[in-house]
Amino acid sequence: MNTIKKVALFIAASFVAGNAMAQSKDIVGVAAASNDHTTLVAAIKGADLVATLQSKGPFTVFAPTNAAFDKLPAGTVATLLKPENKTKLAGILTYHVVAGKLDAKAVLAAIKKGHGSVALKTVAGGELKASLVDGKVVLTDAKGGKATVTATDLEASNGVIHVINSVLMP
Repeated sequence: MNTIKKVALFIAASFVAGNAMAQSKDIVGVAAASNDHTTLVAAIKGADLVATLQSKGPFTVFAPTNAAFDKLPAGTVATLLKPENKTKLAGILTYHVVAGKLDAKAVLAAIKKGHGSVALKTVAGGELKASLVDGKVVLTDAKGGKATVTATDLEASNGVIHVINSVLMP
């Protein structure tokens, strides 16, 4: 019985420590730990935004998956990752970031308060329109492109990440 208690305590302590470690990762750390966000992390590095997204924040990041980047016309990502396109890449990436921490509950409440949609001001200075379509949050960019939120509330020490299935364009 004593051994069982020790094992149970060890497992509980490990779980608590694991959660604390997960919480201590910043936005970049959480994204870097995801196999589905390697292109995004490469883009963050290419745009020289690592320090910004590791800062205090808080930030809400709508993070496109690798598959989302794959939907872009052939060669787009490679072109954007060139040093001469760093400013343009930074503009696109910061268009996916909103100042403040908006968890899924807050986004849904804002959509409800806005009678079906809400404009979210991005760090890039543009707006994303968030609305509810068939029970899912859909973001519409300045060019009319749409991205559906596929996973929510990935907690980071300096904000929250929501996964999206398309790249948004300012």
